Amino acid sequence: MKGFFADDILLKGESAALLYKEVKDLPIIDYHCHLNQDLIASDAPVGDIGTLWLGGDHYKWRAMRMCGVDEYYITGGASWKEKFEKYAEIVPQLIGNPLYYWTHLELQQVFGIYEPLNKDTADKIFDEANKKLQSVTVRGLLKKFKVQFVATTNDPTETLASHGAYDGIAVSPTFRPDKLYSLDPAYIADLGKAAGVEIKTLADLKQALCARIDFFASKGCRISDHGFADFPAAYATESEMEGLFARRGSLNAAEKDAAFGYLLLFLMGEYKKRNIVVQLHFSVTRNINSPMFKKLGADAGFDVIGKEPDLENVMRFLDKMPDEERPTIILYTLNPNAVAPLACISGAFRGVYMGAAWWFNDTVNGISRNLDWISEYACLGTNLGMLTDSRSFSSYSRFDFFRRILCTFVGKKVDKGEYPLEDAKTLVKNISYYNIKNLLKL
Repeated sequence: MKGFFADDILLKGESAALLYKEVKDLPIIDYHCHLNQDLIASDAPVGDIGTLWLGGDHYKWRAMRMCGVDEYYITGGASWKEKFEKYAEIVPQLIGNPLYYWTHLELQQVFGIYEPLNKDTADKIFDEANKKLQSVTVRGLLKKFKVQFVATTNDPTETLASHGAYDGIAVSPTFRPDKLYSLDPAYIADLGKAAGVEIKTLADLKQALCARIDFFASKGCRISDHGFADFPAAYATESEMEGLFARRGSLNAAEKDAAFGYLLLFLMGEYKKRNIVVQLHFSVTRNINSPMFKKLGADAGFDVIGKEPDLENVMRFLDKMPDEERPTIILYTLNPNAVAPLACISGAFRGVYMGAAWWFNDTVNGISRNLDWISEYACLGTNLGMLTDSRSFSSYSRFDFFRRILCTFVGKKVDKGEYPLEDAKTLVKNISYYNIKNLLKL
C-alpha cells in the first residue's frame, strides 16, 4: 500500500515514471506571475511559513472562507501562526482541490516535511518549517526550484527599477496595459508623465504607449499581457478614435468597446515590431462580492469563471491581422467550455497558441482536459507548458504538479502502444521547458 504522497504521486503507469525522470530536474521558466520584483532584487528574507503561504494567496483565502473560517483569521488581525493553524484545520476538507496537492508538494520540496497538514500537526509543522526558513531568502528559494526566468506583471507607468539579472535569475517585466482601456483622465495623465509626453490627442497617446513599450523592452520585456472579460465587438477607425479620445470622459458602452478594439489592435502591431509575445486572459468575471471588494479590494478571492467568449469576436480579432503582421499570441480562457473551439480556431491563424489550464482550471482533471483538448483540436507538441500565475515564492511546486500530470497523460498513450517512448521523452521535455525557452529566445 502506498504511503502518503509517495514519490510517484500523480504518476500512473510504467511510462509516466520514465517520462517524469526526463523532466523532473529541468529548470523553470515562469513566463507569467505576480511576484514582487522588489523582493527578488533585495533578496529579502522569506519570513515565516504563515507569511509565505497566507500573506497574499487568494486561493487559500477563498478555501478558508468556503470552510467557514472567520475573516479575522484570513485577512484580519490574527497572528501568522493563528492564520496558519486555521488553514491547517481546513486542509483535510480540500480533497481533490489543487491546494491539497500544492500544500503537500511544497511541504515536501521546500521543507522536507512528509506528513499531512491538519489540526493535529499544525503546530509541529509551523515550528519545523520556520526553523528551516530562518536563513532562506527569496532568491535562495527561487534557486532551489531552479528558476531561470521570471516575468512579473507590470503596469506601463511603473519604473521597473528592480528588474534585471540576479544570481543567474532573469527578472523581466511584462507589459500589462489593462488600466488604459478605461481612458480614465487621471490614468492617461500618469501614463504621459511616465513617458515624458503631454497627452492631449490620440497621436500623443500612441507616442506615449510606444515610448513605454520601448522602455519595457530595454528592461528585458519579452511578453505583454492583457486581461479582459471578452474580445471587442467593434473597432473604431483612426478618425473615429480621434473623436472618441477627444471626449473620452463621456463615452457610452458601445463607444468604449470600439475604442478598446482600436487600442488592442494598435498594440498588437507595436508588439509585432518588437518581437513581444502576447498573452490574452479572458472569460473572467471579477469582484462579484461587492461588500467584500469594497472592504478588501481586488485579488482577494472574489473573481469567478465568466461566460464563454464570443467566438465570432475572437475570430474577427485574429482575422484583423495578416499572419505576417500578427505577433505570437497565447490564449487563456477561464471558461473550460471554450478550450476546444479556441484550440480549433488557433489552427487557422499562424502563431496562435492555447495556453495552460488557467486559474480555476489548474487542477488534476483541468490540466488533463486541457492537454486532451489541445492534442485533439490543435497540436500538443508545440504547447508552451506551465506558469505559476502566482504571488507566492513557494508556488513553484506547481511546475512539478503540471509535469507529473503531463507525464501521465503522455505515458498512457505510450503504455497503450499509441506513441513511441523515445518520441514521448522529447515531447515532454519540449512542453516542460524547451518550447517556451526557444519562443522567448532565452
